[in-house]
Amino acid sequence: MNKTKKITLAILILLFFSGSVFLITKTEKNTPLYYESDSSFTSKQEIHSDNDITISRQNAITKTVQKVSPAVVGINVTEIQKYSSPFDSFFNDPFFSQFFGGNGSYSQKVKELGSGFIISPDGYIVTNDHVAGNATEITVTLTNGKEYKAKLIGSDHSTDIALLKIDAKDLPYVTLGNSDNILIGEWVIAFGNPFGLFNLNDKPTVTVGVVSSTGMNLEPMDNRYYLDMIQTDAAINGGNSGGPLVNSIGEVIGMNTLIYTAGGVQGNIGLGFAIPINRIKNIISQLKKYGKVDRDYNIGMKIQSIDQGIANYYHLQSSRGVIVVQVLPNSPASVAGLKEGDIIVQVNNFLINNEQTLIGVFQQFSAGETITLKIIRDNNILYKKMTLEKIS
Repeated sequence: MNKTKKITLAILILLFFSGSVFLITKTEKNTPLYYESDSSFTSKQEIHSDNDITISRQNAITKTVQKVSPAVVGINVTEIQKYSSPFDSFFNDPFFSQFFGGNGSYSQKVKELGSGFIISPDGYIVTNDHVAGNATEITVTLTNGKEYKAKLIGSDHSTDIALLKIDAKDLPYVTLGNSDNILIGEWVIAFGNPFGLFNLNDKPTVTVGVVSSTGMNLEPMDNRYYLDMIQTDAAINGGNSGGPLVNSIGEVIGMNTLIYTAGGVQGNIGLGFAIPINRIKNIISQLKKYGKVDRDYNIGMKIQSIDQGIANYYHLQSSRGVIVVQVLPNSPASVAGLKEGDIIVQVNNFLINNEQTLIGVFQQFSAGETITLKIIRDNNILYKKMTLEKIS
């Protein structure tokens, strides 16, 4: 092979390897583009995976919170409260009253807060009487941040239920459920404005628990009667009053009203109570129509709590209930067929513990209603219908 051919061959070999290096280099430079495409595919997988995680985090509780929250409101009220001076006896003394006016009491504006829930698109709102019943000014805050002055349509002190109205339309509102078919142990969610936290971000606070018990008859407080209450361990604190207690499908089954405290503990200890929604429905229908509940009715009987002696005499298995000691002629009790010596143990779905319970139960009804009494007579169980006759 001559020198010229050798040089030509060498050049060809050099060009061949140079091309190989160039191809390898181009491949290496293009590799990130390939992996960028592959990375994009991996990223889509990751996004899809994140969506799956998000979807898996959605459950009945989170969906209910999304559904109900817009219809929950924060309530701020101003009340005029009267206070008695520790020197009342001094100021009321006939001698000193001529110099000091005879009045040691004074009034003061007090700001309070609570919760509520919208029950209609035109702005009707339910809350507790102890939240807004004595208010001189009521401000309602919605979850969109808007504030409205509210009007007190009506309030019922005995059942601790109040109805408000704001001037608005097309509002989100809750679905009212049926508190007669509550399941003990079912999940419930308490919405509200504990300690005014709603005002920080225009969102209700949410706590979750179960229905601990139903039909709870509590002792009266401040002439308010809390009977047939729903007990829950969902955390309820100051400011939650008036907020809805909701089941896992987004239905309001009660209104958060009070908590049990013991041993000086002022916060939640897992014993919260809500007024059943079926009772609220009945009360607010009257408040909306009349502004009050008409309890101007006649019963026509006298009763007495059962002690152990009465229980033994009538061979009763329990001292719960009340005994009828007098029936007035031509009264609703007489017309219903009640007699002296009858033992009343239940009125509608209210179990009767004693005389105080029965007094509270009759606060749950209005004039003209017909109720069913479960009685024991001669060791037999009987049911009597009584119409609460309005006093003319």
